[in-house]
Amino acid sequence: MKVKVLNLDGSAAKGDVELNDDVFGLEPRADILHRVVTWQLENRRGIARATRERSEVARTGKKFGRQKGGGTARHGDRRAPIFIGGGKAHGARRREFDVSLNKKVRALGLKMALSSKAMSGLVIVDSLELNDPKTKGAAAQLAKANWGKKVLVIDGTSVNEGFARATRNLVGINVLPAMGANVYDILKHDTLVLTRAAVEQLEARFALPGEAK
Repeated sequence: MKVKVLNLDGSAAKGDVELNDDVFGLEPRADILHRVVTWQLENRRGIARATRERSEVARTGKKFGRQKGGGTARHGDRRAPIFIGGGKAHGARRREFDVSLNKKVRALGLKMALSSKAMSGLVIVDSLELNDPKTKGAAAQLAKANWGKKVLVIDGTSVNEGFARATRNLVGINVLPAMGANVYDILKHDTLVLTRAAVEQLEARFALPGEAK
């Protein structure tokens, strides 16, 4: 699959890029994408801190006071929830959200997410170099390109420092290195912008040992 290379302002650049069909040419499956997104979001959840209930607090179990004749309600011990220092009634339980997912399914989900953007919403740029790495200039170039309200930009091994600094205050523009590419972020953005270096990194990530260049 050949894709034309563009500049950051949306104008045509020199040359094109040949995308690997094993990475960018798959038929997306909703069930695979759903499984990977669910796995990502579940693993983002924090562990709820458990509270101590009546059987877990360190209070005496000895009965205090008389059963009758004291003029107050009858109680068995001080661990009851109505007392200060007593256990929590119906407290929060510890819940862990460590969901496992096969590595092959995760890799397949990422390739399908990239393939879905290749069908509609993928842009290849030569690099993220800006003549004037300022927020105003970056905003003007991206507005001219008209890539949508939510744009995910993925660079190579590391993100271009000037571009990252110029776009960090722009709403809807997110920048990641190639290693940070993930299904959830790719699918939730309108447009995926990849540099040449990002394409090389992503294709090398899924290449078989004998195929690695």
